[in-house]
This record gives sequence, structure tokens and C-alpha cells, in this order.
Amino acid sequence: MKPMRAIARRTRKFANDVSIRSHLVHADEARETGGSDAGPNAQELLAASLASCTAVTMEMYAARKGWDVDGLEVAVDYTPAVRGSATRFSLITRLPGHLTDEQVERLQIIAARCPVHRTLEGEVLFDERVERS
Repeated sequence: MKPMRAIARRTRKFANDVSIRSHLVHADEARETGGSDAGPNAQELLAASLASCTAVTMEMYAARKGWDVDGLEVAVDYTPAVRGSATRFSLITRLPGHLTDEQVERLQIIAARCPVHRTLEGEVLFDERVERS
């Protein structure tokens, strides 16, 4: 798999424009932490990544099976780690009422296989360096 890249460029105090392929996402801190709240903060973007990846993974699987999942919604609540405790993600998936128990069970299993979910639960390695311009 080809490495993915996101580049954050400072636009003003605590705010960045993040370039991803040909897309631009604005990230900012909330007013209470010194930002201008012009966009989600980095941790909110992490929760958004998990929510969207989970939803898309389930939708792709359902499409292959010919299942209608119109109205699918994944909500993620994220509590960052504090000393002595783990990071906590709570996922609530809303599925159409017409799906069978078996379909719902299968979609729950598939949801945990989304790439972001697997990344967060797996070992993560960092290769970091600093460059000066």
C-alpha cells in the first residue's frame, strides 16, 4: 500500500490548513484553548476519521452483499488518555430497522476491521525527523 501524506501548514495561532491529496481541511483549536474555533481540532479529526472509516467499511461490505444501509450513521465519542487510563473510543452505529439480526451482527464484525480501527488498536511506530528551511 502506498504511504499516505497529510501536510499541516500554520495559518494563524493554533490553526492549520491540512493538505491531503487535492483536498484541504482546516484544523483549529477551540476558543477556550486559545484558537478561533474555525474548524475541528486534531483530536476531533481523529474521531471523525474513525467514524467515517467505520461507516464506509460497513457500506462497502453491505454493497457487495446487496444490502440497503441507507441512513447508516456512526457516532464516535472520544476521550483522550489521561495519566493511568487508556484512550477511550465509544462507537454507536445506527442501522436501518429492516436489517436482520444476522446482517447487523455481520456488519458489527466488519466495522471493527476498518483500517483506522485496526491502526488505533494495533502497534504504532513513529519515524520522526526535523528539517530546517
